[in-house]
Amino acid sequence: MLVTMKELLDEAHIGGYAVAAPNVWDEFSIVASLKAAEELNAPIILDYNKIMSDDIMRFGKIAIMLSESAKVPVAINLDHGRSYDICLQAIRAGFTSVMIDRSTLPYKENVKEVKEVTEIAKRLGVTVEAELGHVGQGSNYAQDGVNALTDPMEAVRFVEETGIDALAVAVGTAHGAYKGTPHIDFERLKELRKSVSIPLVLHGGSSTGDELLNKAVECGICKVNLSTDLLVAGTETFNECMKDEKMGVMFFAQQAFIQGFKDKLCHYIKIFMSDNKA
Repeated sequence: MLVTMKELLDEAHIGGYAVAAPNVWDEFSIVASLKAAEELNAPIILDYNKIMSDDIMRFGKIAIMLSESAKVPVAINLDHGRSYDICLQAIRAGFTSVMIDRSTLPYKENVKEVKEVTEIAKRLGVTVEAELGHVGQGSNYAQDGVNALTDPMEAVRFVEETGIDALAVAVGTAHGAYKGTPHIDFERLKELRKSVSIPLVLHGGSSTGDELLNKAVECGICKVNLSTDLLVAGTETFNECMKDEKMGVMFFAQQAFIQGFKDKLCHYIKIFMSDNKA
């Protein structure tokens, strides 16, 4: 069942859980994600990033077809859309949500470009996510884990001025594998939750740690983005299958990837407490 991301996150906000948002790029990764969601009766957000797949229209057709026949509510979201044009492409491709990410720009420019996307998306019933502060890279965690964190008072202004539906916050997580020990600034997160009325999003969920992620959800996070851990889990099962001379056929290896990806996603869905919330 295809729905907007706003519907899913508003319910998560009220219910005190977070919806998993795995990065997907083709039929296999979409199927793996939907299988996990259906197995646990959980809502799911399919996050598309142009870095992983360049044909957004083809992806949209596949994702819509599979989502419409799913037994659980599914939203299709553009992850880290860097321009008005890519957001417009996603809307044309049938996505039910777009993230316009201009978090590396100065505050006023971030607001201006986010507002441009929000104005057209809202008319079409499409959810908008944006980022304030900046979630950096785990490979540069010594700097990115403490710099450009989201200011709660600035977040209030940002939400009011842009009209977005969900806010991605920088509270200590990072994208990709961490070089160093991950931490989350929970006091900052709690203050953000008190200050901002819309759902909060956490980027960089992979390898952050189950305990930290569970606590982040308890402190108000409503969506958690995942990529690296799912890819690693799928690749490990794929490689094990290819080692088996009897099973080393591409079809079986692909199914092994789906199984590994799915199992890891199921693990996170439980951590986020969204199982049986569909």
